[in-house]
Amino acid sequence: MNKFWIMVAHTYFRKIKTKSFIITTLLTVLILYGLSNITTIIDTFSKDDGPKTFAVLDQTENLYPVFERNLDSSKVPIEVEKSTASESELKKQVIEEELDGFIILALDGNQFPTATVKTLSITNQEVFTQIEQVLQQTKLGIGKERLGIESNELTQLFQPVEVNKVALENNAKSEEELNQARGLVYVLLFVIYFSVIFYASMIATEVATEKSSRVMEILISSVSPVKQMFAKLIGIGLVSITQMVIILVGGYLSVRSQFENLNTLTGGFLGFTELPLSTFIYAGIYFLLGYFLFATLAAFLGSLVSRIEDAQQLISPMIFLIIGAFMIAMFGLSNPDTTFITISSYIPFFTPMIMFLRVGMLNIPSWEIGLSIALLLASITLLAIFGARVYKGGVLIYGKSSSFKDLKRALMMSKDK
Repeated sequence: MNKFWIMVAHTYFRKIKTKSFIITTLLTVLILYGLSNITTIIDTFSKDDGPKTFAVLDQTENLYPVFERNLDSSKVPIEVEKSTASESELKKQVIEEELDGFIILALDGNQFPTATVKTLSITNQEVFTQIEQVLQQTKLGIGKERLGIESNELTQLFQPVEVNKVALENNAKSEEELNQARGLVYVLLFVIYFSVIFYASMIATEVATEKSSRVMEILISSVSPVKQMFAKLIGIGLVSITQMVIILVGGYLSVRSQFENLNTLTGGFLGFTELPLSTFIYAGIYFLLGYFLFATLAAFLGSLVSRIEDAQQLISPMIFLIIGAFMIAMFGLSNPDTTFITISSYIPFFTPMIMFLRVGMLNIPSWEIGLSIALLLASITLLAIFGARVYKGGVLIYGKSSSFKDLKRALMMSKDK
């Protein structure tokens, strides 16, 4: 057992000291910081940019005052000035960058306002959106006067209708709880998806690399192949936990100052304050079970090959399984109680993602949760037993190989040992 933990420690410390681990972790934390503070970063670089300046040609001779008034009330960073110059003269000023552009106001066939906005390029969509919003307000004002509708009546007319949602099921989740559960499930689905793909691939590559360097021949003389396999699973599992903790702590510190604003803007989507502790416990359980399920599968698949490129090819069906589970889970976020989602949640390779989706979004009986965990544990046990046999013989197979036919060969060699 002492040799087993030596191998676990060796795998763990060797991986966390690699440049790829350090760079990936730091880069991920920096990306999270950038995404969570994107508004501040953009404002920092654009704080010296003044408001856009536009000239206005009013072909109706009546629209400009209303348009200007609505523009001022909207507080958008655009300054306008009525012009009597010709289009060719204004075009020249835009090309010489004396103006950011010019706007031509006119009326359509129904006598409602339209605008033609001419700038050097149309890449800055924000400007066009702002002008469109101001023009829409101008159109509403004209329509209100034409129909004789008061402002408060118009506001009431466009106010969204109220729909009260009432769940009759006992202990049904409220809308706020559902929003927060959906947010947690959404985040965890991505965590499971990327971590399983990345770390399971790491395990398969690790085994193939050791075989290609003939290190395996030295290792199996002192430690059994089965101990090697589980030492790698636990060692790289600890690496994944270490990296996840660093990323999560870094991500939390990045958004902590803006957490209240983010929670308000997302309607409680990122709050997590209404979720029971059991939801977070199940999140950890399904994450760990999902990791060991796919990591065990990747370990014995990696033992069949001795080249990294062959390992990537051989584990591609496993990657497709993970992608399939992720796509089903994304569909289930909007409708988690369909029969298809329920059945999929009991398929072991889909269970970590889809059953947690159901646990987070629905009030399902305890026996269903227990059954899913039991199925996962049974699948991991069977896969570990079968995988240990394949690994035991597979580590002695060298040469080019990317075929599942080598499974039989590995099993035969494990019997001879």
